[in-house]
Amino acid sequence: MTALRRLRSPFHILATTLLAASCSVAALADYRLQPLSRPVHQAGQPTFVDRLVAAAIERTQHIVRYDPAYVRIPYPGGDVAPSNGVCTDEVIRAYRAVGIDLQKEVHEDMERHFALYPHKWSSAPVGSPSFRVSAYHKTTDTNIDHRRVPNLMVFFSRHGESLPLSSDALDYRPGDLVTWNLGGQITHIGIVVDQKSPQSGRNLIVHNIGQGPQMEDVLFNWKIIGHYRYPARDSAP
Repeated sequence: MTALRRLRSPFHILATTLLAASCSVAALADYRLQPLSRPVHQAGQPTFVDRLVAAAIERTQHIVRYDPAYVRIPYPGGDVAPSNGVCTDEVIRAYRAVGIDLQKEVHEDMERHFALYPHKWSSAPVGSPSFRVSAYHKTTDTNIDHRRVPNLMVFFSRHGESLPLSSDALDYRPGDLVTWNLGGQITHIGIVVDQKSPQSGRNLIVHNIGQGPQMEDVLFNWKIIGHYRYPARDSAP
């Protein structure tokens, strides 16, 4: 199925609006991946960025079915079924692998600064009679708040580094987070990794836009609306 057909599906548009994510199918390429040398601490241990990038790349070994449904999950440390997920879940899982629970971090920040976060969300599952995209959400929800791209954008800008939206691929470093607008207010997120495309020379992106976690040369495929580093490099563990 092409990206255009996915974005035209009424159910898919509602589902991706719930999570502020998208899953259209991107064209695949036969990448001959070229790993970069990775910086290490003086003691010879991998840096935080090194571990985050490795965790993101490891996610591409998993088979994940795109499923934007609202699911009740434990807190903290909760996750949807490992075989399910959307673009935000791959970011959440990569960070959790290096000891950062975005579910907990986002929830705690939203509790303290709720007015700074988007409020127009539905608390009803996609497809239910009570689902309304414009519903005003008046409280935090640990099941879903961290799985929404706009919420992550606010969180990363507050607690990490918010970086310029550059047209130069060299400005997007391994470990950076990039968010896009796919059109129709459908948003998407991915992690820059230290593998390069032999065709363009750009760092590849680990993301899930419909075929599960993939590593692809998609940095400039859509309109970039956010560029972040989290934690800020001078405060990374």
